[in-house]
Amino acid sequence: MASSCVQQLCRRSTSHLRSKTSCVTLLYSTHVQNHVAGVRTADKTNAGGDLIIHGNHSIFHTSQRRQQVGVCYYSGYNASPLLPTEHRDTKELMSTDALSQIKDAQHLTETNARLETDEAVYPSASEEITDKGASHTMVSSTLPSESSSLRDYVDESETLSKLVQLGVKLWKLEQRPNVGTMLLKLDFQTDVVPRLLFLKEMGVEDSGLAYILSDNPFILKEDLENLHARVNYLKSQKFSPETVASMVTRAPYLLNFSVKRLDNRLAFYQQQLGLNSSKTRGIVARLPRLLCGSLEPVKETLRVCKIELGFKENEIQHMVMLIPKLLTSNKRKLTQIFDYLHNTMKVQHHLIVKFPQVFNSRLLRIKERHLFLDYLGTAQYDSDQPNYISLDRLASLPDEAFCTEVASATLEDFIMFQKTM
Repeated sequence: MASSCVQQLCRRSTSHLRSKTSCVTLLYSTHVQNHVAGVRTADKTNAGGDLIIHGNHSIFHTSQRRQQVGVCYYSGYNASPLLPTEHRDTKELMSTDALSQIKDAQHLTETNARLETDEAVYPSASEEITDKGASHTMVSSTLPSESSSLRDYVDESETLSKLVQLGVKLWKLEQRPNVGTMLLKLDFQTDVVPRLLFLKEMGVEDSGLAYILSDNPFILKEDLENLHARVNYLKSQKFSPETVASMVTRAPYLLNFSVKRLDNRLAFYQQQLGLNSSKTRGIVARLPRLLCGSLEPVKETLRVCKIELGFKENEIQHMVMLIPKLLTSNKRKLTQIFDYLHNTMKVQHHLIVKFPQVFNSRLLRIKERHLFLDYLGTAQYDSDQPNYISLDRLASLPDEAFCTEVASATLEDFIMFQKTM
């Protein structure tokens, strides 16, 4: 069932405000020169309102159309006079010749505009403008013609305003190419609401909705049938509904991939690691982005562990099941930590396999603590010897706990030793 937050947004989105223009004020300037001097034709902009992106900067162009006839302006909704108060009665004071010149200029301008654009004929000053005709000439005075931030369009776009209410980080999305264009063209009722309801029905929490859309707004363009098919596939592979919802929340791009790709990824990990389907599901459920990223880094990591570091297949299986993140570890960091553990600290393979969490630590942290223990004469990592220190306690404990529980020293002593390195 959709939460009250999403339901409220859906109900509010169905009420549309319709503003009816009562009049269009046509103002004339008293400084009209002979015939069409200074006349400008109507500017053309994209009808859909485009977003042009240069590098990391986004410029949003709206679909406003400003029509300028001579020096006459069609103003926006409930247009107000554009001239100062003292000039508002200029029309009554004009001579017959001046009025004749203005009408001639207006006629020529309208003729040129029809030839240069495919727009409808501009109405004359005395012609009453219908609501339909006015809708083609009016421009929202509050919407900027271009901007480098989606923030300027939130008040005008229902989709953007509702996404902000959900907690979506527009500042993060506007930095990405093409995302601004996509969001401005989405209709909240037809594009966003069905996919929000889909995610809620799948079990995603409200806070998860904002995280997913902030990281993967492209899910709003995915076909609903495809989304349902991908979720049904994961459930068919014996992932529970709660696990699927958690996986999608932690790996927002998961549902952007086809069923065939998801199936190939699961088969790859099962074959490469030599695990059964249950253990493979456990690894993927804990690190769902394994199904989203490239397989080449994973292949390279497995090759390094087996060939360069000398781990056996069953040892690699054990380490990956304990720390799935090992599959996405940086090759250089992996080899550096292993080299220091095995060649400097003389830690054997079976002890590293027992505590693979050490690969998640920083090399500098391991060096500082080992050298401090070596300085104190307590660096003992052989489990068969007394005063044995496990790699887990060496790498995982906070500094204060490490000093008191492992090194039997004070934190001040450790800090002073770090300054000598």
